[in-house]
Amino acid sequence: MSTATAVGLRGKHRRLIAVMALFLASALAVALSALFTQSKAEAHGANTFPGSRQYFCYFDALTESGGLDPYNSACQTALNTSGSGAFYNWFGNLDSNGAGRTEGYIPDGRICDGGGNGPYDFSAFNQQLDWPRTHVTGGATYEWRHNNWAEHPGRFDLYITTDGWDPNQPIGWDDLELFETIQDPPTNGGPGADGNYYYANVTLPQKSGYHIIFTHWVRSDSNENFYSCSDMEFDGGNGEVSGVRPGADLPGNDGGVTDPDPEPTDPEPTDPEPTDPEPTDPEPTDPGDSDCAASASVNSWGSGATVTITVTNNGSSQLSGWAADWAFPSSDVSITNSWNADITSQGDSFSASPVGWNSEIAAGQSVDFGFNVSGSLTELSGIGCSA
Repeated sequence: MSTATAVGLRGKHRRLIAVMALFLASALAVALSALFTQSKAEAHGANTFPGSRQYFCYFDALTESGGLDPYNSACQTALNTSGSGAFYNWFGNLDSNGAGRTEGYIPDGRICDGGGNGPYDFSAFNQQLDWPRTHVTGGATYEWRHNNWAEHPGRFDLYITTDGWDPNQPIGWDDLELFETIQDPPTNGGPGADGNYYYANVTLPQKSGYHIIFTHWVRSDSNENFYSCSDMEFDGGNGEVSGVRPGADLPGNDGGVTDPDPEPTDPEPTDPEPTDPEPTDPEPTDPGDSDCAASASVNSWGSGATVTITVTNNGSSQLSGWAADWAFPSSDVSITNSWNADITSQGDSFSASPVGWNSEIAAGQSVDFGFNVSGSLTELSGIGCSA
C-alpha cells in the first residue's frame, strides 16, 4: 500500500468516526432538527382532496413503523415499479423547468408524472390501474385541497377527462379539458406538514361514472411545476374514499374511507404477513453481516441541482442505523434544503443520518434521502456509508 493510499484511508476512518459522533449528538436534538428541515422545504405538494394517486398510495401503504405495505393493488404495482422514493416523497412529483408548459412539452401518456423530469420516478402513476377513488356528485361544490409543503405564489390549473375518453388507456391531452383555475389560494397552516394545504371552493363539472382530474401547479416565482392525477367516481357520493386500507389515516382529507367497491372487502390484503419485509422483520438485528452502500443521482439545472442519495443494505442482516458522508467537488456548492435525513457538516465534509422511520434497512432493501443545492453540480461520487 502506498503512503498516499494509507493516508487517504486514515482520513476516511477519521471521517467515519466523526460521522458516528455527529449521529449520536443529533439524536439529542431530533425534534429541533426536524423542525429546521421542514422550515427550509421548497415548494412541494399534491392534491389531498380529491386525493391524488401518489398521496393515497403513500398513506394507504404507510405502516405504524414507517415502512410501506400497500393494501391497494395498483399502489403495490407502483411501489414495485417506481420504488419507495416516489412514496416517501409523494409531494415531489415535479419538473424544475416546467414553466407552465403542457401539450407539446409533456407527452401523451406521461401527463400524471409531468413527463418524468423530476428527481423521483413517478412513471408508474401514469398507468390505468384500479387506483383509490373519491366518490362525488357532478355539479356539487367541494373544498379542493392541495398539500403545501411550502408556500409559493402561483396558479393551479384543474383539468378533467372528457366524456367518452378511454379509461383503459393512459390519458393524453385530447382526453382533458380545463375546468378550473385557482390563483394564489389561502392555506390552513404552515409548510412542512402532511395535513396542511391550500384550499378553495370548486364546483365540479356535470359528469357521471369514472373520470380523472389532473392538477398542474404553476409557480409564478420560478419555473418549477408540480403534477398529480386524482381518480374520481361521479356516483352521487360526498367525498368518500374507496380502494384504500380500511381505517387508513388520510391527513388533509375529510372524505372518510368507505367500501363501495369490491377491492376493499377482499380480506386477503389484511393478512398480517407483510409484502415489504423492511418494517416488520424483527430477526436480523446484528449489524455485523450488513453491508452499507450509498450512491447518488443528480438532476442539475446549471445554477443548482437536486440530489437523491440511495442507501442500500447489501448484507444479509438488518441495518439498525446508518450514516452517509461525502464532500462536494467545489466549495461553491451549498445545501439549501433537505428531506428524509438529518444533514450536518464539519469543514468541507457532510454527513447524513436517519430521521427515525428510515433508520432500519432490511437486507437487500434501500432508503432514499435528498437535498437541493445552489452552485454547479453535475455528479456526486465517493459517498461513504457506515452501519
